Amino acid sequence: MGDDEETEATSEADRTPGEQPVARASAVAVPTLAARSLTKSFGHVRALRGVAFEAYAGEVTALIGDNGAGKSTLIKCLAGVIQPDGGAIEVDGRPVAMGDPQHATQLGIETVYQDLALAPDLDAAANVFLGRELRRRINVLHNQPEMRRRTAESFRELGVGTVQDMRVPVASFSGGQRQSVAIARAAMWAQRAIIMDEPTAALGVIQTAKVLDLVKRIRERGLAVVFISHNLPQVLEIADRIEVMRLGARVARFRRGETSVEQLIGAISGAYSNEVPA
Repeated sequence: MGDDEETEATSEADRTPGEQPVARASAVAVPTLAARSLTKSFGHVRALRGVAFEAYAGEVTALIGDNGAGKSTLIKCLAGVIQPDGGAIEVDGRPVAMGDPQHATQLGIETVYQDLALAPDLDAAANVFLGRELRRRINVLHNQPEMRRRTAESFRELGVGTVQDMRVPVASFSGGQRQSVAIARAAMWAQRAIIMDEPTAALGVIQTAKVLDLVKRIRERGLAVVFISHNLPQVLEIADRIEVMRLGARVARFRRGETSVEQLIGAISGAYSNEVPA
């Protein structure tokens, strides 16, 4: 970029936050994000045993399972945090080598972890543009007014109405507000998929409802949403697809309206399976 440009940014920041990706029909046969026969071991512990997984554009795919089922290992592989020992990861049907989290981000995949990864002493806009800061010119201070303007505009589009002052550090926000900022940040930059790890954990009823509404808005923008949760009633409410893991493998898959809490518990516990072994 030249010195005389009015606003400079990283390549990702060239896209206006909140700019909607091209929506794809949910019935499309090719998943946006997929795992094919992934394996991963940590010493003698086999965390993933040939697991398969698919998430589609314009849909919420819930990933459920008991503690130790392999959910966290799977999403870390999909997010480029750890490398699988075998199998393949596909984006829009093409195999990719997810070398690190930055590579996943370059492919349009954003992840919201339980710890949110927010900088508490920075305001909402600074957190949204962290690592993607806008500059007026090279080696000049960050363009904070423009970052705050874009963040506020995108938050309005996403229905994040709880952030009253973009200059206030997020440390002063409630748990629900911080969760909304983390999810909205991912939505502003994601072009293909968002992975959310327990996004409503430890939230109250009202805050949970707002976060679930935000997830629905993100789905409506055509992104693939991976929703990890232990709250089965929430899963039935929000998910278009449900994939169940047990002992490092996918053991069941359901579409919206095909299952119940009791059947999901059966799949999680091993009493039920509709997955055909490879």
